[in-house]
Amino acid sequence: MDALVLEKKLELSLRDYPIEKEEPLGPRDVRIKLHTVGICGSDVHYYTHGKIGPFVVNAPMILGHEASGTVIETGKEVKTLKAGDRVCMEPGIPDPHSRATRMGMYNIDPAVRFWATPPVHGILRPTCVHPEAFTFKLPDNVSFAEGAMVEPLAVGVHAATKARIKPGDVALVMGAGPIGLVTALSALAAGCARVFVTDLDDAKLEIAAGLGAVTPINVTKEDAVRRISRETDGWGVEVVFEATGSPKAAATIFQSLCPGGCVVIIGGQSEPIAYDAGAAMVREARIENIFRYAHVFPRCVGMIASGAINVKPLITRGFEFKDSVRAFEIAASAPAGDVKMQIELPQ
Repeated sequence: MDALVLEKKLELSLRDYPIEKEEPLGPRDVRIKLHTVGICGSDVHYYTHGKIGPFVVNAPMILGHEASGTVIETGKEVKTLKAGDRVCMEPGIPDPHSRATRMGMYNIDPAVRFWATPPVHGILRPTCVHPEAFTFKLPDNVSFAEGAMVEPLAVGVHAATKARIKPGDVALVMGAGPIGLVTALSALAAGCARVFVTDLDDAKLEIAAGLGAVTPINVTKEDAVRRISRETDGWGVEVVFEATGSPKAAATIFQSLCPGGCVVIIGGQSEPIAYDAGAAMVREARIENIFRYAHVFPRCVGMIASGAINVKPLITRGFEFKDSVRAFEIAASAPAGDVKMQIELPQ
């Protein structure tokens, strides 16, 4: 069947790939016909760099891990899903017997198999097989496009959970990309009274401004630290979310943090960041790091269904599956104003 294959760095092809022969349907698995797949920054990074940290593309690999689709077949022991159910899928499958999984931290299980992370194939292809336990039914009022946004939203919800937000807190989200904006939405849903969002792109900041109690700041045009200090009576914010992945930006994480505040590192860093231990110490700052997410997919589906979180404004461009290579070329150019691009497969 046709799939979007990363042959090697900077080389993509849409070609037949016999992966179904590698994916027998187990008794607790479901077979899913893919409908919508989001283009993630990690997919683009594998395309442009051929690796992310220790994960190196050494053989052709199918891309994509943010997905929704329809169940077309179920294993004999599947209880909660049936053919015809519309679903989204959590893309990381841990070893159920690992120590990390048994402690509830399955996302950091060293043996976790995560879609489109070498050597595991992704799901920019017509069908896939996935465990029932990591497949979640979409309510009728949640579209396939919204269902494919559950995966990135899960990062923001996990970050907000780790931050231990209290009602009325004020937060700063550094970065108005897809992860930054789902984090802003998650912070508001968790109880923040206000969220500052910083970025370099006015078009993305305009989207951020439409998400609710969000104050956008273009850091090329004004001093974010001074603005936040002025608008918080010199106190600062209770939570800082670093979602830029920029070492230069990450070096400033404590500048707007209030005493006793929390910093959550979300953006993957390409190199070690400058950590101001003194600035952290005098604030008794709490530092949290997240790696993907755990235990939040049902919450994300529920919040989208209820209207507590609206991800629709973040979906800025769509492509047909036949245009997948061009879609990645456009995504790699980082066009201004684009947040989340998605690919729709033929039905």
